Amino acid sequence: MIIMKRDATDEQIKRVIDEILCCGLRVDVSRGEFRTIIGLIGDEKRVSFDHLAGFPGVKEVQPVESKYKLVSREYHPDSRIIKVGDVVIGGGEPVFIAGPCAIEGREQMLKTAEEAKSAGANILRGGAFKPRSSVHSFQGLHEEGLKYLAEAGEKFNMPTITEVRGEGQVELVAQYVDILQIGARNMYNQDLLEAVAKMGKPVLLKRNFGAGIEEFLCFAEYIVAQGNKDIILCERGLVPIGKGKEYTRYMLDLSAVPVLKKETYLPVFADPSHGTGRRDLVEPMSRAAIAAGADGLMIETHCNPQEALCDSQQMVVGNELKRIIDICMKIRKIM
Repeated sequence: MIIMKRDATDEQIKRVIDEILCCGLRVDVSRGEFRTIIGLIGDEKRVSFDHLAGFPGVKEVQPVESKYKLVSREYHPDSRIIKVGDVVIGGGEPVFIAGPCAIEGREQMLKTAEEAKSAGANILRGGAFKPRSSVHSFQGLHEEGLKYLAEAGEKFNMPTITEVRGEGQVELVAQYVDILQIGARNMYNQDLLEAVAKMGKPVLLKRNFGAGIEEFLCFAEYIVAQGNKDIILCERGLVPIGKGKEYTRYMLDLSAVPVLKKETYLPVFADPSHGTGRRDLVEPMSRAAIAAGADGLMIETHCNPQEALCDSQQMVVGNELKRIIDICMKIRKIM
């Protein structure tokens, strides 16, 4: 990264950027209150850093050792704050995303949204395109579901989020929701990450159930490399080993929360619903996630879980969600 002097002029900054672009690389410019940092994207062997260090206005040229350069705290020490409507993510107050795993109909979506809003949730979720292991399982209502989600979000003044399953859906989904979600199965899909990043909307990126921390951050880097830093990282559980499979759907890795907060400036959420697969474990793991420093939670909620078309065993109802949110707010205050 190229660190400019505090009094560097716009012309001096532009000259450094132009030199890097002429070498066939791209740049990411981070402007802070006291300094401007220019990050390089591409094959750095094409650039002479000794040459750049002599440019007017350049304070120093500093290498970033990590593989995830653009999302590292070394590159950008200040935490990222993302604003979506009236909701502030990463500003200190925990943010709660709630709603059904799958949008099953208009009345179900509106009723669940009403309960989520009443419970204190900030952002409304709902799956319109469902990635399922079996082709015979419910695949979602597609655009019809997106319309129901958008209607519910507008009625209850809640920003909305849904998962984008493939590149062909990106533009359609972006028309209806405020935050685009990349699910665990698609964390490695570079083309999808880049396509979603270019929409200019916040992206919630879930960690793959077999991915390490470094891998997770390296794939978040693909989004930042397209100029989009509004990324929410979400821990959603790893595949358990041995007899652990008998008790939980996944193993929620809450140690990842403080590690990610240390390594990156991006806000970090946890998903206790997918992370455990059990309704009775959502509350205790929510409490633990907030105590560990999570900026927010994604909790699956349904107005009538017994009739849900998928993941009924891990969705909570409105009064359970309210209890979770209330106690998590108290925990954050204590912490």
